[in-house]
Amino acid sequence: MQTLKSKLFFAALLAALGGHAPIGAAAPKHDLYLSVLLSGPGQIMGGRTPALSGVYRSTDRLKVEHVGFGHIRMFQVIGDPHSADGLYLAALNGVVHSKDRGKTWRILTGWDMTEPKGLAIDPNATDHIYAGLPDGIAVSRDRGATWARMNDGIRRSYTQTITIDRTQAGRVLAGTELGIYLTEDGARTWRLVQPTTETTYDLRQSPHDPKIFFAVTTSSGALWSEDRGLTWKPIAGVPKKHTLHNGVFDPSDARRLVLCGWDAGLLVSEDGGRTWLDRTAGLPNRQIWSVAVDPDQPGRLYASPFQQPVYVSEDFGLTWKPAFFEKATAFNLTFVPRS
Repeated sequence: MQTLKSKLFFAALLAALGGHAPIGAAAPKHDLYLSVLLSGPGQIMGGRTPALSGVYRSTDRLKVEHVGFGHIRMFQVIGDPHSADGLYLAALNGVVHSKDRGKTWRILTGWDMTEPKGLAIDPNATDHIYAGLPDGIAVSRDRGATWARMNDGIRRSYTQTITIDRTQAGRVLAGTELGIYLTEDGARTWRLVQPTTETTYDLRQSPHDPKIFFAVTTSSGALWSEDRGLTWKPIAGVPKKHTLHNGVFDPSDARRLVLCGWDAGLLVSEDGGRTWLDRTAGLPNRQIWSVAVDPDQPGRLYASPFQQPVYVSEDFGLTWKPAFFEKATAFNLTFVPRS
């Protein structure tokens, strides 16, 4: 039986080698997926040979593996609710599906539906998939076998992000070029609920309170809704002069929020969005493309500075260290449940 002393020794050795698994940590319930553009002679930390851009997965938070569909621009990975091994991917080529955890991939959309930025599956109607396109919103009612554009009521159709209200089938919010739109009839009709001067880049529903939604934009700062997205208000303390890329909730603590952006760095709130603290110190630049909160380890953040390693923090951004890759941009960091 391993003694406490030996456990501490191996934990210290792991930390010295660059690992970041806490002592006594349970096996993760989620896998971390990264949509990565490797720059120059891109390499994984500790590797000796060049690596491919595309989708990577980490099952242990210590190392990453390329899982196929190599490409320079991937936008989002989500799990398939019908299969523990299934994945959907929003990529330049279109909506792509894997049945075997990334070993093989198949493009689901045609030549006329490419470059989806946002992707979501209705948890109350799991055959229904929504994709935000540069020229509208694509909807499938049969797990991606067929698709139709459904953006009636949207004035400027460029769509960056899609979020589905988990409390009601067919209730979807879309972040577009000039505002946030809402449908309550499965995308048959849409109405503007919040105008913006430019694109809404990210839009999330609180995992703690389904009435609360959080959005970030390219020039209108961050926005907050407490009535399921019907009305919105600006979040004080968040700059409007910088493009914001991500705004996320901490799934283990309702008081904690994180956002990041280009020249905005990385900001955190530990009081439900009332005040914000800059936690960029320790990162190599303020051009942060994506951020994610680990659902399996409270306080752990991942951040992707432009053309730098992906960084990890174990103390909600107070300190940082490089985790994956040597020179890369991870456009999206997503945790997918294993079952």
